[in-house]
Amino acid sequence: MTPPLNQTEKDMAAITASMVAELRAKTDAPMMECKKALTEAEGDFAKAEEILRVKLGSKASKAATRVTAEGIVSAFIDGTTGALVEINCETDFVSKNDDFLGFGKAVAELIAKQNPADVEALSALELNGATVEATRSALIGKIGENMTIRRFKRFSGANQLAAYLHGSRIGVVVEFTGSDVAAKDVAMHVAAMKPVSLSSNDVPAALIEIERSVATAKATESGKPADIAAKMIEGAVQKYLKEVSLFNQVFVKAADGKQTVEAYLKSANTEVKGFTMFTVGEGIEKKQEDFAAEVAATLAAAKAQ
Repeated sequence: MTPPLNQTEKDMAAITASMVAELRAKTDAPMMECKKALTEAEGDFAKAEEILRVKLGSKASKAATRVTAEGIVSAFIDGTTGALVEINCETDFVSKNDDFLGFGKAVAELIAKQNPADVEALSALELNGATVEATRSALIGKIGENMTIRRFKRFSGANQLAAYLHGSRIGVVVEFTGSDVAAKDVAMHVAAMKPVSLSSNDVPAALIEIERSVATAKATESGKPADIAAKMIEGAVQKYLKEVSLFNQVFVKAADGKQTVEAYLKSANTEVKGFTMFTVGEGIEKKQEDFAAEVAATLAAAKAQ
């Protein structure tokens, strides 16, 4: 014989799927959170919404301690003014969320138009009737993941701007004069080949020293005479400089497989004055997840309740 329902079970049964769906449509909160809120509110929608606001706010606070190594890069350009911004989240899944993507685009536009000094100043700016920080916090509550605005760069001045986004994980802005088509081609090249500077003369000294150190170790291991070893070292360094400087790299769309970016720009009567590239999560130590262990822990926690 089936035992009679207790009061909690009766309350849960009284909350229909259509009620849950309606509350979810209004708040975009997770399905189970909506059901729990409606149960606690005894079917009162206004009270359920209030409960969700409290719970989602708490969720945002808890999420703030979690690592955000995934995310998006967004760009905005209006004439000679533009911005590039990296906004991080916890999972690749959320980086594809429409609300998250929309937030990134809106923030990039805000940076270009308002010129905040840093992330703190940006967070205090108004965005759609609330501060950027309040909007970010609400989005954390809505989606359930921590999100951070990591970095941005604003562009303004006489130079033209061209942007290229590789998906949403790599963003490049090129400052140039000349052909828009050529500049966009070069922005795409930067995303693919990841140069560290415009020319070999601009490569940071620290990077050159690292390369020289590696080349010296290889030359020493070779056992070659000192004069030959010195030439090997210098040759390796010069090869490295050509590989990492934009103008010396072979253009990714070169028909002959040999044309350099510098030669391509010259043929297009275009000058690149600078470039900026953001790659999502670059330099962030990402926590390595053990999915099987995580599932086991979740199941164990559910049984313990």
